[in-house]
Amino acid sequence: MILRQLRDDPADTEAVREISDAAFGALTPDSTRVPTEAQAAFQRARAGHLAATDPQGCWLAVQDGAAIGFALSMRREGLWVLALTAVLPQYQGQGVGRLLLERAQEHGRGCLRGMITVSVDPAAARRYRRAGFTLHPTMRLSGQLDRSALRDTGELPVHRGNHTHLHLLDSIDRRLRDAAHGVDHELMLRHYDELLVVDTVTGTGYCYRDGGTVKLLAATTRHIATRLLREALAAVPEGAEAKVEWLTAEQEWAVDVGLDVGLTVENHGYLALRGMRPPAPYLPSGGFL
Repeated sequence: MILRQLRDDPADTEAVREISDAAFGALTPDSTRVPTEAQAAFQRARAGHLAATDPQGCWLAVQDGAAIGFALSMRREGLWVLALTAVLPQYQGQGVGRLLLERAQEHGRGCLRGMITVSVDPAAARRYRRAGFTLHPTMRLSGQLDRSALRDTGELPVHRGNHTHLHLLDSIDRRLRDAAHGVDHELMLRHYDELLVVDTVTGTGYCYRDGGTVKLLAATTRHIATRLLREALAAVPEGAEAKVEWLTAEQEWAVDVGLDVGLTVENHGYLALRGMRPPAPYLPSGGFL
């Protein structure tokens, strides 16, 4: 087996998508969910994006000419993020994931802070804890919305965001997690359905939504965060399942919103952090955190 840097080309990005689908599908074998073409396109685009912005943080494990695992990581202003790592089920338990993580972590050398979203796989939790990360248990909200509970309160105007808001988004990121998402916002703007923004004299915030899923939310106050989350859920297409993931105990405001609108709360993996506490009010993205 060899480890090589991931390339921003169709063969490598498609390999990342296929390995990811196989590895995470094995964790939920009864699931009948098939990724949409839009979701598959985002997986490929994210892999290519990170291979271009952080080539030393993105690695592919190859055996007998075939890709069997990968790690995608990035550095953003002193914060190292492991965006995603996966190994084909038949090669798990053989040290491939550990070698990929070690190589990706070299890209974060010198970073004081680190973030990872961790699946329900016990082996993954063990690996990141042994790497020095604190595991913060997370919750997931999901289900059909009670739209009668999503009435507009008429306060705190919420606007559609666009590229003119990038500096605002980065300033909110720095306040909450000491690092901007930077160029990652450009990819999210291209692939997610909607960006919502609140910009008032009392505070600021933003939220990305894609289909029924709230992808990333950051705000300077809980009041603004609550308003953004309710607005994002109200925009979920009729009949679609709503989903809000990676809620730590610090995000009770989001749990309350979910329960108010009829969603179910359940345990769901971990937010692994190093050198920092869970940002709040903040709902991380599984794609870029």
